[in-house]
Amino acid sequence: MRRKARIVLFTAASAGIFLIGCRSEPQPQPAQRYQLRGEVVAVDQDRHQVTLAHERIEGFMDAMTMPFNVKDEWAMPVLAPGKRVQATLVVQGNRSWIEGLIVYEGEASTNTSSAFTMPEPGAKIPDFELLNQDGERIHLGQYQGRPLLLTFIYTRCPLPDYCPLMCFNFAAIHQRLQSMQPSEKIPHLLTVSFDSEFDTPAVLRKFAQRYMNPLDFQSWEFATGSSDEIKKITGYFGLILRKEENQIVHSLVTALIGPDGRLVKIYLHNDWKPEEILSQLDLE
Repeated sequence: MRRKARIVLFTAASAGIFLIGCRSEPQPQPAQRYQLRGEVVAVDQDRHQVTLAHERIEGFMDAMTMPFNVKDEWAMPVLAPGKRVQATLVVQGNRSWIEGLIVYEGEASTNTSSAFTMPEPGAKIPDFELLNQDGERIHLGQYQGRPLLLTFIYTRCPLPDYCPLMCFNFAAIHQRLQSMQPSEKIPHLLTVSFDSEFDTPAVLRKFAQRYMNPLDFQSWEFATGSSDEIKKITGYFGLILRKEENQIVHSLVTALIGPDGRLVKIYLHNDWKPEEILSQLDLE
């Protein structure tokens, strides 16, 4: 009888090991594919990105001007402002890119410029005024005494690895900071929309619910401003921004400002990680 009991226990243990070993891995999210047509506005060879003024993408988004990651290596030397392209837009999870490009030959436009300037580290940041999600006037100078982390988005941005990624990165930073003891070393977060015509304070307040639960506007605010105010602040930080009918072309800029109101560092594009910014802060 004892021998049978030992055999039963050994068999059960073996079955347990077998079941654990057969646990399936998470399956990747399926990719969604859409046909895209448009005209090249700008090309970033270093980042393998092209900005397109594209037609309506059926089943995905309206006509717009925005940057796309390019998967086809051969296409980068061929792409130039003014050329027409056809491609497949692939959206998978929090990533997107275009592939299968067809580039049509043609005269390149000469009225598109990608030149921009931005402040150097140590520069004193002007006291820009904005309007927050509660309709209250704010200005950058009021945050002096603690770091300020500032980024630019617009709420209708459809590509997951552009404006939504900036918001998810800020959400990760915000969550990490909430687990720390209150301190003047903890930065205030500020997300500024440059789509002031659509992104009213009420829209921004509702939009914030996607990334903060519960809402905590004491530590992370969303803001916009008049067209003149947005032009001043985006121009200062070197944001490439052009509004057209139902279209916005823009770059990505995130700035870390020190407690003294001076620029610490600017993070360009969409490949920075929350850990990079957290490592810049003296949070210990």
